[in-house]
Order: sequence, then structure tokens, then C-alpha cells
Amino acid sequence: MNILLLGFTLLGGVMLSAQSSINGAFSQKAGALESTFLTFFTGMLILALAILFFGQGNVLLLLEAPRWQLSAVLFGVSYLFLTILAVPQIGVTAVSIATVIGQLAAGMVIDHIGAFGGVVVPLDGKRLLGLLAMLAALYFVYRGNTRKDVSASSDSIAS
Repeated sequence: MNILLLGFTLLGGVMLSAQSSINGAFSQKAGALESTFLTFFTGMLILALAILFFGQGNVLLLLEAPRWQLSAVLFGVSYLFLTILAVPQIGVTAVSIATVIGQLAAGMVIDHIGAFGGVVVPLDGKRLLGLLAMLAALYFVYRGNTRKDVSASSDSIAS
């Protein structure tokens, strides 16, 4: 089962990169806020239907959640908006690596202090070395970026 979940997670990463690229291109015509809105609005509609037909929980319990837990919504919206702004400027690969580095750095701090009721995993030299290696990867990917104007060819995909 775990190998299946890893495969699904890899597929999710592929879809996230495709979404970033498509939203970045869409934002150049419609705007970053509008692209973010469309993504979340469409997602809300799809999830509302999924909850209606397949939901097994109690949606009203959302009203009883502590406010700090609801702040995760703002993080998700902010992440998508910032990704939509960045992709057209620095590319999907640099944005993806920067996102992972941000996740790793925050995750290391969260693990180290056991925030949000999580398990405590002390920050050590090996973990810091891994983070530094990711920063080096980001540097080389970003420095290797060569920007080409593909606006004519990207519009032809839809035709």
C-alpha cells in the first residue's frame, strides 16, 4: 500500500508542475489573482460535488475547528498565488525546487520543536547538509535558466 501511495504522490507532483505551468501562462492573460480565483473556485465546486456524493464526515464540524487550524487555508491560497506570479518569470523547475526547499526548511523547524502536536525530530548536521545541497541545486538550476519567448507556440497548443 505504501508503494501505491508513493506513486500517487509522484503523480501529484507531476500534476502540480503542470498546474503551475498552465496557471502561469493563464495569469499572463487573465491576471494572477484571477487565475488563483479560478483554480480555487473550480476546486470548491468539484469538492462540493464529491462531498455531496461521497462524503462521510460532517462538514459542519469545520465551524468548530480552532481558528489557528483554519489559517491553513490562507497558506494554500498564498502558495498558489505566489507560484502563479513566479512561474512566468523563473520557470516551473526553479519554482518547484524553491518550493521544496521552503517545505524542507519549515518542516525541519516544525519537526525540531514538535509544533502543531507533531513528533520531535532534532535538527542535526545531516539534515542541514541536505538543505544546503538543495540550495546548491536551486542555484545551479536558476543560473542555468535560459528564457525563450514561447508565447506564439504556447497559444498554438489550444488550437
